[in-house]
Amino acid sequence: MRPPGRNEPRRRRNQRLPMKRSATTTPAPPHEASGHQTLSAYIQARFDEFSRSQKDVAQYIVDHLDEVAFQTAEELARHANTSSSTVVRFSQALGFEGFPELQASAIEEYRRRIAAGEVGGSGSSAPLFALDQNAFETAIAADHLNVEETARKVSRRDVELAIEAITDSPRLLVIGTDQMAFFASYMRHLLMLLDVQADVVVSPSQEALNRISRIDADTLVIGLSAGRPHPLVVRAMKIARHRKAKTIAITDATLSDVAKLAHIQLYYSSNSPAYVRSHTALLSIVQALAYGVYSRDTERYADRIKAFRLK
Repeated sequence: MRPPGRNEPRRRRNQRLPMKRSATTTPAPPHEASGHQTLSAYIQARFDEFSRSQKDVAQYIVDHLDEVAFQTAEELARHANTSSSTVVRFSQALGFEGFPELQASAIEEYRRRIAAGEVGGSGSSAPLFALDQNAFETAIAADHLNVEETARKVSRRDVELAIEAITDSPRLLVIGTDQMAFFASYMRHLLMLLDVQADVVVSPSQEALNRISRIDADTLVIGLSAGRPHPLVVRAMKIARHRKAKTIAITDATLSDVAKLAHIQLYYSSNSPAYVRSHTALLSIVQALAYGVYSRDTERYADRIKAFRLK
């Protein structure tokens, strides 16, 4: 057998060159990759290649895929603190013709996640933390699901009716006792910032009873309750219905007496592993209603908000 020639090591090196070149070849975009690579996985695999501004876009897409699936390039750029041209260049850097093709890939991945039960619905089992959650993480994960379930179940029509009633009613009376007292007072505070006058009832004091006795057809009564409602809240709602006043119930129990007496019902989820109910979703509803009132006429409230240095 002929011994190895002088050029044999060179030929061996040359045989390894194609493997070296293939390792540096830019991977195909998700819609071309074998095995149907997801957009998120593709972005993460190439993350180190991107510029600083492109990394901002990449990180936002990976962390907010559900939002990217329905946003415009301008909206995505604003949330990622960059420009729409950067979003377009980032899309092209991934191998897409433009942002619409990237968005189509994001929609496809999001739909597969929904089909797999990874996102959306009460059956979602994707944990926010590791499986060995501590008490702190378990409580936060429960609040996350509460807000998601509340947003999914709340009726847009009821929300619009509630915002309209708050905006148009000459008198507002917000009622919440015990643990609901804070949220009643906070709702009044948010509305007062918009110069929307509101009274509160947070205890069965004589002054509070006088406010309830003054309910008339021009009053909007908002009752807040968690679990079994306080008798004072039920009494106020009954008086309001008897006197033809509009009523809104914000409650975590669909069969609550407060909900049955209200013209408009807004339900929130309060599930919690802790020894008290979760009020995270309730706080979201209160703030969202106030923001809804503000959004109906931002120019009207702009000067007042600036005076309080809130924006």
